[in-house]
Amino acid sequence: MLELTKKILRGVSFDAHLFQKELYKSLKWITDAEEIQRFREWCITEFGKTYPKIIAKAFAQVS
Repeated sequence: MLELTKKILRGVSFDAHLFQKELYKSLKWITDAEEIQRFREWCITEFGKTYPKIIAKAFAQVS
């Protein structure tokens, strides 16, 4: 499921609204704490320069 989520986020990364929508949706699917941490790190690495506020806000709500 995590790999599918990554693929989707890469596909919608051109649009901030779509990216945010899909990120929030994906965080509902992921339940394992370790997987959430790895996903957070991946998001920061891949999209941290483009969408830092969206990522920070999304993961703050999960914690």
